[in-house]
Amino acid sequence: MSAYLESAKSLHKAIHKTLIEEWDPIGVGDILEAQDEYDSYIPEIYRMLISRQPKHKIFEYLWWLESEHMGLSGDRQRTEAFAERLLNLVGISSLN
Repeated sequence: MSAYLESAKSLHKAIHKTLIEEWDPIGVGDILEAQDEYDSYIPEIYRMLISRQPKHKIFEYLWWLESEHMGLSGDRQRTEAFAERLLNLVGISSLN
């Protein structure tokens, strides 16, 4: 497997783990059968991270998922902190 493919696979796994263990807006992290609940969001988050989108764009996507797509009230501060956490997966830190 190429280094690029291995790196992409590793980042996908890290995003998956972080979504289910740290973000988990619907609280399914402890349900074995629901471990793939957020997997459909991984490609877009991956794309945003590797294209170095700013934190506010990642936040907007996560906030849309929570408030519009899932219909939850959400916690803006928690979601913003989680966007920062995602940036840290690829070694990007943002102050905006």
